[in-house]
Formats: sequence, structure tokens, C-alpha cells
Amino acid sequence: MADLTTNFIGIKSPNPFWLASAPPTDKEYNVRRAFEAGWGGVVWKTLGEEGPPVVNVNGPRYGAIYGGDRRLIGLNNIELITDRPLQQNLREIKAVKRDYPNHAVVVSLMVPCEEDAWKAILGPVEETGADGIELNFGCPHGMAERGMGGAVGQVPEYIEMVTRWCKQNTRMPVIVKLTPNITDIRKPAEAAYRGGGDAVSLINTINSITSVNLDTFAPEPTIDGWGAHGGYCGPAVKPIALNMVAEIARNPETANLPISGIGGVSNWRDAAEFMALGAGNVQVCTAAMTYGFKIVQEMISGLSQYMDEHEMTSTSEIVGRAVPNAKNWQDLNLNYIAKAKIDQDLCIKCGRCFAACEDTSHQAISMSEDRVFEVMDDECVACNLCALVCPVENCISLDAQAPGTIDERTGKVVEKEYANWTTHPNNPIGEMFELTTPDE
Repeated sequence: MADLTTNFIGIKSPNPFWLASAPPTDKEYNVRRAFEAGWGGVVWKTLGEEGPPVVNVNGPRYGAIYGGDRRLIGLNNIELITDRPLQQNLREIKAVKRDYPNHAVVVSLMVPCEEDAWKAILGPVEETGADGIELNFGCPHGMAERGMGGAVGQVPEYIEMVTRWCKQNTRMPVIVKLTPNITDIRKPAEAAYRGGGDAVSLINTINSITSVNLDTFAPEPTIDGWGAHGGYCGPAVKPIALNMVAEIARNPETANLPISGIGGVSNWRDAAEFMALGAGNVQVCTAAMTYGFKIVQEMISGLSQYMDEHEMTSTSEIVGRAVPNAKNWQDLNLNYIAKAKIDQDLCIKCGRCFAACEDTSHQAISMSEDRVFEVMDDECVACNLCALVCPVENCISLDAQAPGTIDERTGKVVEKEYANWTTHPNNPIGEMFELTTPDE
């Protein structure tokens, strides 16, 4: 039977599903309810330095992007770090950790980029018995304008410096939360590693404006006639997050750096994908805000069933399994040939495959007078567009052509040997084009 217990950088939890630092982890009441619902851990909503509390807007804090069925696929927020007094948060963290010793309690922190400010907050947090800290270097709005959050996360030298300060002044494991609002995610991850960070978590929210009200001409959410950029999260950001996690996992400089995956995790399959690309656990926010805390029960059940079906007993058997298969484009096998195939028994004759291929792709699907759609192998490049637009699951498949057969499109024999772009005969500059890959 699958065992979902995890040990992430020495922090143990009943399962790999943690709530991310966000409104769901804002207070003791929420966190207790989350643990009772089944969450393995939480990252407490970001604390700031002692003094006058942060002031949030008293109005709409969220904007949304919906799918065609009004399913929430993207959430933009303009909320800042906690606006509750530091001492109140510390008391509640201590109480929660006392009553739930087997659950992970990590505290997110953000203070000015001064060593004394970080020293001042680390001691009180450590006294709560918390399992670790997460350095919030990702928040793209409000705090960034004050020289914190994303303003730090965009400067690798600052990341390394602050991470080192924290490692020198606390016994707690240090997780560095990275911003996606940067050109190359590997650079801040390397900086966190150099600074002694025990792990990184990513992605934080993406800087965004989700919509504009065309009656008032103000970005939404709108506060007294004005709007501002905020942080974008939810299922829509998952592809970006997966790529950035993979970039860190397959980078030789950070290959051994533990990762906590964040960004659009809505079900067990999303979590397993993050883990396969190198994440040791996952953090969730939007899904909990959309469906409530008990969504974790489906995540636990689904991951357990998947692991049982694949005869896995530990989540560690998933972590990193897909990393060796994540390559750069020039590493792909150009001698691999496939063709689309339509299952006539499943086809409902809607014609979407034909319209998409005829108008926007390679004109590789024919339509007869009685609306029978067939793939023309002499035109098909196996781009997969037809399968993606088809409303019937598994109606259109991509079939690999056996070595030795003739590709009807090119008239050439399908080669058995592997050949990437750097060695392919069609590459006019050959070895001159070769790039360093993560395997080297």
C-alpha cells in the first residue's frame, strides 16, 4: 500500500500536499481546519517586521479568468502580506504546532533587505517551534515597490545574501521562494543554493492584469475607480511552473537542490507531474480557495490509487522520474516519424479535425461527401492539432512509423537510428550548432 508520508529537507508531513502561503493560511482558525481536512502541511501567510501592521485595500482583492464553463482557471490578487500583528501570528503558530506536531508548519517571511531586520524576526519565529521558514522573494505587487518580495527575487546577488544571513542566524531549514517574473529561473535558484538555502519553492505569482472594465476603463479588481497589477495564479499558470521546476531540476548547478512545486496544482495528477519533474512536495492555494479544504482528500485518494496501481510504496519513487526525459529541442530525435489516425468507430463526424487542419495546418485530412474524415499520410506531419481539437477522447491517435517503412510525405525510409539536430544531415552547420545540454 502506498505510503504518502514525506520528508522534505528534514520536515516530515503525513502527505506531500501543503497549503501555500496565502489567504488560506492566514490564521490559526484556517490552519486547524486545513489539518483536520487532511493537509500534510502549511506555509503560514507571510509575516513582516514588528511595527505598524500592513494595510490592505478594503475592496475587491481578486480578479478572475474563466474557462468556457465558468470554471475558474486563473486568479489575480492584489492582497499584501499579513495585516495581522506579528505577535498574534507567532502565538497562533506556536499553538498550532503544539497541537499538530506531526504536520509541517513552515513560516513565510518578508522584511526589508537589511541583516538586522532578518535577525530580529528569525529568533521569535524559531521560538514558536515552526519546522522551517520560507523566504518570500516573489510577491510582485505592493511589497516589491518597497524593495521587498519580487524586488529581491529579481536580483540573484540579493537572494544569495539574504539566504546566507538566514542560514547563519537560525537552526530552521530555509526554503527560498522564487519569482517567475525573471528571464532565466536558473540564476536565482543557483543564488539560493550558493547562499546555503535548503530548498527552493516555485513559482510565486506572475505579474498580471487580468481584465479591464470597458464601462469604467479601469483594470479589475477596481478600487474606487482605479486598478493595479497583481499576482496571477491558478490552473492557467501550471505549464509555466512545470517548465521552471524542470529547468532547475535538470540544471547541473542545482540538480541536488530540493524543490517545493507551486503553480496550478488542482488535483493529484497535477501534483504527480510536479513531482515527476523534480519537486519533493507541492503547495496549493487556488484550488483550496475555489473548492474548499476538503479537496485534499481527492488528492490523497488519487495519488494513493495511482501509486498502488504502479506498485509504488513511497512518493520518492515519483520524484525526478521525468527529469531525464526533459530535453532541449535540439536533443529530440528527428528520425522519429508518426502519422495521425482517426478511429472511424469513435468519430462523430463533427469535422473539427478537418477544419483545423485544412485552414490552419497541413491540409492532411480529407472529407468525403458523406462526411467520412481520413488522414492523408502523404501530407501529415503528426503535429497533433487534430487530436487536440477533437471532442472525442482517443478518437485520433498518433502512430509511430516502423523503421524501414517509407514516409509517404517525404518518400524517405524511416531510419532506426537516433539523430538530433546537431547531427542530422539537414543541419547546414553541423557541429558548429551544437549546444551544451544538461546531460554533459
